[in-house]
Amino acid sequence: MTRRLLYAAAFATTLGVAGLAGLSLAQGMHGPAHGSGHGFVHGHGFGMHDETNMPGLRGENATQQESAELAVMFRNFDTITREVENLPNGIRTVTRSSDPEVMDVLVSHAVGMIDRVGRKDDPKIFIQSPTLDVFFLRGDEIRSEVEVTDEGLVVIQTSDNPVMVEALQVHAAEVTDMADRGMAAVHDMMMQQQRRH
Repeated sequence: MTRRLLYAAAFATTLGVAGLAGLSLAQGMHGPAHGSGHGFVHGHGFGMHDETNMPGLRGENATQQESAELAVMFRNFDTITREVENLPNGIRTVTRSSDPEVMDVLVSHAVGMIDRVGRKDDPKIFIQSPTLDVFFLRGDEIRSEVEVTDEGLVVIQTSDNPVMVEALQVHAAEVTDMADRGMAAVHDMMMQQQRRH
């Protein structure tokens, strides 16, 4: 069965309801690190490498459910596969999990994070990528389509703004790396970010 959610219509009918919750691991581990007290460089002394409790998945503005979804995806990253196609004006991603429960979490996370971006409501996850700063500042410049098909979770995101297109493509690559390598990818991104500061 195919479900299609066009975000322009979804925002009009579900404003303020984070209900469509989904893939930022097909568009997700997000946002700012500089100037706002969160991001990759924020975790010193906070047990950022505690992969049992995963405190870095919490955020200043994140719900317990959102943090729990991130933990499920990181703990089960080896069940997740992902393909990314860079489009001239954005991205098309297909993400799936061999575990139906993880697949449900992927959909919930992606839809929820895309909704947050549309509302410019940054969850400020402690380990989120600085690539997402622009998403939460100018999320209204992104058009998103989400469809769950037999192929998996299909997300198409486009923009007329070249800065947004570049950010979408960079973030899609970051998410793919996390799907491939789990928390090791986050640790590497954190180290690169620290070297830049």
